[in-house]
Amino acid sequence: MKIISLFSGAGGLDIGLIRAGHKIVWANDIDNDAVETYKKNIGNHIVQGDIKDVDIESIPSADVVVGGFPCQGFSQANLKRSKDDERNFIYQYFLKIVKIKQPRYFLAENVKGILNLDRGEAIKQIITDFSNAGYRVKYKLFNMADFGVPQNRQRVIIAGTHKDLSESFDFVFPNPTHCKPIKRQKTLLPLWISISEALSNIKEPCGKNEHPNHIYSKYKVTDRNFTGHRRTDPDRPSPTILARGNGKGGVCAIAHPNNKRRMSVFESAIIQTFPRDFIFFGKMNSQYRQVGNSVPIIFAKCLGKQLKKLEVND
Repeated sequence: MKIISLFSGAGGLDIGLIRAGHKIVWANDIDNDAVETYKKNIGNHIVQGDIKDVDIESIPSADVVVGGFPCQGFSQANLKRSKDDERNFIYQYFLKIVKIKQPRYFLAENVKGILNLDRGEAIKQIITDFSNAGYRVKYKLFNMADFGVPQNRQRVIIAGTHKDLSESFDFVFPNPTHCKPIKRQKTLLPLWISISEALSNIKEPCGKNEHPNHIYSKYKVTDRNFTGHRRTDPDRPSPTILARGNGKGGVCAIAHPNNKRRMSVFESAIIQTFPRDFIFFGKMNSQYRQVGNSVPIIFAKCLGKQLKKLEVND
């Protein structure tokens, strides 16, 4: 299918969709570094700029609109969460493009916190808005670890199918491919992948590495039982890779499983299931932020496969 990608970032979601057999015909992001990363790794079809200023008529038609609209206002890591946070309304630009372009499907990704913001009224309003735009809408909370991502990362996917399509063409959420160890007796699925397994053949950063992103924050590793300040259990999936900060500081990299240093940008990208030849551009904090903002590629491909099934049956 032809896909429009909004809030594309470095392109994790897009790579997964491309690997599933789809074509990204237009992409957009406001961040200069993310756009440079996208162009040099994926393609020149991305347009840099504020989505508020985009000429929607210039966007090509497509079968699907996808995007992870900014989630800081919804995030549970944001202790000042409020329904009035202006970032919570950026999704309306996503909505506007869906209304005008009228794709067959849309997929939106966001953090778990979107489900309980304003006691659940925020997600109700979002669903109502997209329903009024002509879509049957549903949502589901996923843990990326259940799909072979070596990371405990919970994200909500909001999916819409155009009401002009028969219900037999509704988008169907993917089923898990991996399971938590305590559930092994009930399923034949492979177990979650631990952070140690994922990084088992990665050498320590030494300043003479072949990969330019194998650099890491020197911020001291602590165990204060707070986001970004907990010890990493080497035998479990990684804690959520973070995207806190605005490129000017504040990004808090997750501790390496040896708990002696922070993970490098390269290692964080592996945990997000980026290919090892993928290169992030910009300063180190910007690179960390780009990685943390991304949808894990393996999970994105699972979503793409579900879209592909609908294309085959068309």
